Parts: sequence; C-alpha cells; structure tokens
Amino acid sequence: MCAAKTPAGVTVAENGPYLVTGAVPLAKQTIATNAEGDVEAWIQGPELEHGKTYALCRCGASRTKPFCDGTHLKNGFNGQETARRESYLDQAEVLEGPAMQLADAQSLCAFARFCDPNGQVWNQVERTDDAEARETFVRQVNDCPAGRLTAWERRTRHPVEAALPISIGLVEDPQQHCSGPIWLRGGIPVIAADGFAYEVRNRVTLCRCGRSGNKPFCDGTHAAIKFKA
Repeated sequence: MCAAKTPAGVTVAENGPYLVTGAVPLAKQTIATNAEGDVEAWIQGPELEHGKTYALCRCGASRTKPFCDGTHLKNGFNGQETARRESYLDQAEVLEGPAMQLADAQSLCAFARFCDPNGQVWNQVERTDDAEARETFVRQVNDCPAGRLTAWERRTRHPVEAALPISIGLVEDPQQHCSGPIWLRGGIPVIAADGFAYEVRNRVTLCRCGRSGNKPFCDGTHAAIKFKA
C-alpha cells in the first residue's frame, strides 16, 4: 500500500521560516536579459535536493540558504505579516484594451521587469486588437513571477494564465546583481502564521531577504539592498 501524498503547501512560521510540504520541486530560476539589456526569459537551473518537507529561510541570514538553519532565533528577525488579505481582484486596478484587460495589483510587485520591454504592458494592452501585439502582451504578463499582473479576455472575462507545474523557484537577477524572491508556481496554498489562508494564485513571490514591507510577499526590496543568497 502506498502512503497518501501530502498536499503541496507553504506555512509561514511566526518570525521563522517557510515550511514547505508535499515534496515540491525546488530549483534556481534566473532572469535572463538580451544584448540590449531588456529582460527576456527565465532560465531554470537543476533541481535542488530536499525532503518531502523542508524549511526555507525567511530572515535572509541563514548560512545554509535557501534552507533555514535557525539563525532567525538569534538575530531577532521580525517576520510580522503586513500584506493585505483581500482577494487579488479587490486589490487590482483594471485597464481596458480593445480585446484584453490588464489587472494590476501594484503592491505585489517583485521587480522582475518582464513588464518593461516592447513599450511596457500598460501601453500594450491598448493594442491587443492586433494579434502579434496581443501575443507579446500575454507572454510578458505571464512571465511576471509575482502575479502582480494578469491578462483577461475582455469578451469572456476569463483570465489568460499559462499552466505552471507545482514547483518553487529561487529567483536570481544577475542584471541587478542580487538574489530575488521565492517563486511559488502552479497554485501552491500559503497559510499565514495565524492560520489565515491567503488566496491561492498561480504565481506568487515570497520575500526571502527578510526586508519586505509587504510580508510574506516580496515587494522588490531585495534589489534595493542587493540581497545575496
């Protein structure tokens, strides 16, 4: 008889690490740029070894990154969660285009910059009646790791989301000379330290530098402080 598989999930420990269950695959995800310096693609590294459950550092100071080594118990890490708890759409501003809509929850921005090339997605949405412009728009929006941005069909009011495997990425950003957030993919539930269940989303980024003002989610602070993992 096979043992039942533990569902994938992440629980935020109070002033401590992210506790991952479900043997979720874990690998480096690097932001690649082209010759002009524009953010262009994701490059996945080899999968890291881990158990069925594991703890990921949240304070940014572990000596065994990405895994927790208990440093948060010594350095006085304050992991208080300050993120809003409304649904994504309740937080997002919606921009209308001729064929598509762009929903934008700005507080979730992880500074990955996939939104910037080709005149920025906020301008591209206005050209979504053109097939080529629409394809570029959807690709760039779906490359946003935080899920700050989502593309919606205007006619059906349905989101256009790329299917992602249940997995966790450790973002590296060579252009900014820093390490980025923990990227949850494929709809991994996140449970707050007080038991609150955040809305399940296809793309989520969690802070791993310990300095976000929107804990447990990333707010791009890692780039400002040049966090190194």
